[in-house]
Amino acid sequence: MEIVFEMNQVKKIYKMGDVDVKALDGISFKIKKGEFVIIMGPSGSGKSTTLHIMGCLDKPTSGNVYIDGVDVSKLNDKSLAKIRGEKIGFVFQQFNLLPRLTALENVELPMMYKGVPLKKRRKRAKELLELVGLGDRINHKPTQLSGGQMQRVAIARALANEPSYILADEPTGNLDSKSGEDILEIFKRLNKDGMTVVIVTHDPELELLGNHVIFLRDGKIQEERYL
Repeated sequence: MEIVFEMNQVKKIYKMGDVDVKALDGISFKIKKGEFVIIMGPSGSGKSTTLHIMGCLDKPTSGNVYIDGVDVSKLNDKSLAKIRGEKIGFVFQQFNLLPRLTALENVELPMMYKGVPLKKRRKRAKELLELVGLGDRINHKPTQLSGGQMQRVAIARALANEPSYILADEPTGNLDSKSGEDILEIFKRLNKDGMTVVIVTHDPELELLGNHVIFLRDGKIQEERYL
């Protein structure tokens, strides 16, 4: 099966004053198209750093990162932004919705940045909100939505530009258990339809959700297994 993502001996060192903090210490793994990947580990294990590097939000100190066969670790910021806009959909724990915009307008935003005409982006945004079960909330602003509903809007927004894969950072971390289950069902449905999904979590219950699980500890891969 086609490999869509690869990390090869990736290290990430942050400067904290005079101290070097090693967030990642030479990790390597591959992700195949259509996999449902769970990246697990305790706080400080390197999960979020891994996700940020995977999503072209950060660069490794050393090592190589390949997305669809292209080594993105050597690209400039403009090229990385292009890849982020075209290939990657992000879902964050804090939702990151713009409070003054409606659900519909929040979902439209990535398409607006890409230059998609108004009529076309509005139609797609409505379809995506229907997909995540919010067809009746398109004109609501984030303050009028529950946490679970806001995360649904965030997922719809992540899908706006038809990305190759979805990266989710603790997507159920701020939700009650029922809302969390509903959100995970959406990810499962997307994966069943062929989307490559990567979820970063410290919740051991999410382990069984994926078919490819990576355990991190102290910036290293402690264990990797396929379910």
